[in-house]
Amino acid sequence: MSGRTDSDTQDGIRTDAIEAHDTDDTDTPDDMPRPEPADADADADGDSGEDEYAGEDARQARWTAAGTGALLTLAGLAAALLRLTGPAPALVPAAYALGAAVCALAALLGSRGRTRRALWLLIAGVMVMAVGDQLD
Repeated sequence: MSGRTDSDTQDGIRTDAIEAHDTDDTDTPDDMPRPEPADADADADGDSGEDEYAGEDARQARWTAAGTGALLTLAGLAAALLRLTGPAPALVPAAYALGAAVCALAALLGSRGRTRRALWLLIAGVMVMAVGDQLD
């Protein structure tokens, strides 16, 4: 139990309080705020203000995941090639190459909109490359 309440619960509590306040027979002005309908901030097109940036945020997340994945892929491949030509054990360039492959998969998933999975794959790919760095 987290102790936090959902926003739906808060709206229900507010609505119940307003209804209880409205049933009183007092002639005081209604100073309690009324809950706004769900589509109160909707534009004439039927789009709500919250959905206005949803497409843009998703597009930014896709580009970020794909770009970061591509950049880490190139860095992993460059490190693998540099370690392959040096006197490092064979496991070191293999770890860099495997990490680069995982980051390439993350870039592919990120470009297709699977940004959460891409993020976790990017983390895993960098961790595999870090293992290669520790072995060096």
